[in-house]
Amino acid sequence: MYTRILVATDGSKLSKKAVASAMDLAVACGAELVALQVVPSYPLSYFEGGIAIDGAEIKRVEALWAASAQATVDAIKQEAVSKGVKTKAVISRSDVVSTAIIAAASKHGCDLIVMASHGRRGIKRLLLGSETQQVLTHATTAVLVLR
Repeated sequence: MYTRILVATDGSKLSKKAVASAMDLAVACGAELVALQVVPSYPLSYFEGGIAIDGAEIKRVEALWAASAQATVDAIKQEAVSKGVKTKAVISRSDVVSTAIIAAASKHGCDLIVMASHGRRGIKRLLLGSETQQVLTHATTAVLVLR
């Protein structure tokens, strides 16, 4: 059915459910798993949510974010391998999460993307956006969305 499944995580409780489901599906299909977390750049303007700090501090913060993301996908890999699933732990640096997810699925030859959706509606969706919706709209790979 599926040979390589990409699961996107942000480390949240909801995405952990998607990770568990992706692992179960990988076991059932005998598929490989690619665990991905996208790491953004530090926001450089107040309007993006950032505060002014010097360049060295920005690099330190971004390195902490990358290390945290790597620890998250490494933990997923460890759990998946313990279940007999061949797994890659991948982080991607991008400010456009949906594009990074689609690019990683293509790069790693995935035939399914598994991700969670927060199910935001109305003004929250307008303000916060929906990475899941963007992946659904632009991916040529099958997408499984979990809530």
